[in-house]
Amino acid sequence: MSKILLLEDDANLNETITEFLEEKGYQVVSVYDGYEAQEKLYESQYDVLLLDVNTPGINGFDLLKEARKHAVLAPAVFITSLDSVDDLEKGFNSGCDDYIRKPFSLKELHIRVETLIKRGFYHETKELMTISKNIAYTIKNNELIIEGETVSLGHKESMLLKLFMKNEGEIIAHERIYEHLWDYDEEPSDTALRTYIKNLRKIIGKERIVSIKKQGYKFIAEK
Repeated sequence: MSKILLLEDDANLNETITEFLEEKGYQVVSVYDGYEAQEKLYESQYDVLLLDVNTPGINGFDLLKEARKHAVLAPAVFITSLDSVDDLEKGFNSGCDDYIRKPFSLKELHIRVETLIKRGFYHETKELMTISKNIAYTIKNNELIIEGETVSLGHKESMLLKLFMKNEGEIIAHERIYEHLWDYDEEPSDTALRTYIKNLRKIIGKERIVSIKKQGYKFIAEK
């Protein structure tokens, strides 16, 4: 289950967004001021940050700017009524990945959140993620490098590998993989998932992806 931190000082909007996202299957930690958001930010890891800009205590811009200095890598979306180019520039300079202006539809918010979660790595300082002695993944180009050669992956296999690498050592439930790999208008398939797992194992090694009976899969990189 993807985890979202929501900072929104408007109580009604906060409640509306929280209920909507929870109905969509997300875990939402909602707060109403910048100081509370700052506390929650360092207590746990989040998949997406939804941050209002004009908030009590610390504003959204300053909150995110400080968080990036402390290696908080989660993608961030600013929720704001500000609409000038200067504000937009300030937001992206603070380290955000997307912007949504009030008023907005909840469906649009959901699409933006889903897109960010599925893209993969954000604000990662490393160029390469090591999978084993001979295999690495380039974050910038989304390419798998095996003994110096680039290996092409199918779209779903690439998404699955990024999900595994972001959650190395954790058991990832089948349901979470289904949510990540298939869009809302697609039908998840256990048979297809087993095929994607089989394809990845052929490339990176069977020992890298461990099946946990009745729970899911665990990805293990070589140390």
